[in-house]
Amino acid sequence: MRGDIFDLSGKVAVVTGGAQGLGLAMGQALANAGANLVIMDINLEKAEVEAEKTKAEYGVDTLALQADVRIPNEVQDVVDKVVGHFGKIDIFVNNAGICKNIKAEDMTLEEWQEVIDINLTGVFIGCQVAGRQMIKQGGGSIINIASMSGSIVNVPQPQCSYNASKAGVMHLTKSLASEWAMHNIRVNSISPGYMETAMTAKTLKTDQARDYWLYMTPMHRPGQPHELGGAVVYLASDASSFMTGADLIIDGGYTVW
Repeated sequence: MRGDIFDLSGKVAVVTGGAQGLGLAMGQALANAGANLVIMDINLEKAEVEAEKTKAEYGVDTLALQADVRIPNEVQDVVDKVVGHFGKIDIFVNNAGICKNIKAEDMTLEEWQEVIDINLTGVFIGCQVAGRQMIKQGGGSIINIASMSGSIVNVPQPQCSYNASKAGVMHLTKSLASEWAMHNIRVNSISPGYMETAMTAKTLKTDQARDYWLYMTPMHRPGQPHELGGAVVYLASDASSFMTGADLIIDGGYTVW
């Protein structure tokens, strides 16, 4: 095979929840591989700042667009603007998500529904809207961010809604991979373990993190956001051209014990 099969030059990538944390790190990895980047986030101001930084650092074209992943019309508007600007969407990363650590017996239906709406329904909406565009243009790569929590139950914190939503993302990924293979659309997922971001840095210094999360991780440390970069570039590129419906667990070994 000739050329760099990881090269994304000329490709167009959209990352939801891409203005911070894991989403931003994955967007930067795609830009570093040559992809033009669209940062889609509910926080437009932060998305605009990060889009300008990414453009300056990696020399790719960038856009910052606002949308709530739970609202189909807003996601559709983003896709329409991206296609209007770039003419296509090659890569769509469904990253936006939340977690609520609430005991099942105490959780309200509204608290349950918010997690499911963002983490699972929001992923379906992103897949559906991006998928329709990719069917029109003859293909693409959709990458859903699941979690090791879709395969195991985290302890000691209660988070049944998060766990259920991420298990749903994993099976949704397989279902769409099956349906859309005929359209040359690949759908895969990434399942991170405990990752250190600005939002988790303080929690990772607690006794709970030391005694449970990191102790139960064979590598005895949290992952860094940039450590998801290789996986997202791989799934977005021709390097994974025969891969669809798969889940990549990147967890420092947590799920092996």
